[in-house]
Amino acid sequence: MSKMSDKVAVITGGNSGIGLATAKAFVRDGAKVALFGRDAETLNAAVAELDGAAIAVQGDVTRLEDLDRLFATVEEKLGKIDVLFVNAGVAQLRPLDAVDEDHFDLIFGVNVKGAYFTVQRAVPLLNN
Repeated sequence: MSKMSDKVAVITGGNSGIGLATAKAFVRDGAKVALFGRDAETLNAAVAELDGAAIAVQGDVTRLEDLDRLFATVEEKLGKIDVLFVNAGVAQLRPLDAVDEDHFDLIFGVNVKGAYFTVQRAVPLLNN
């Protein structure tokens, strides 16, 4: 029996890249997985790639109501959380003089605010 058997994992940014690769490994090892991402099309494709062994919740980590919906869905469908992979992030490197307020807000919104409130909203559902 794998140490991931019957564990619940939530992965933000789980619809592609490192998040999807991690989801595949978790599913292969027996975990129940919830994927969270902004793009419904890539989320649906990711669930299909995982042979339906995951659920998907579409939303944006910068929107607190989306995070609340994510964790309400996880609690209803999967229960308590064993693994929280705060993977959603953006990297748009620019020279210092090319960063405007919109760019700054995007980067810090996803990478800082999104990560912070993802963890905050998950805490009540985290297993020991």
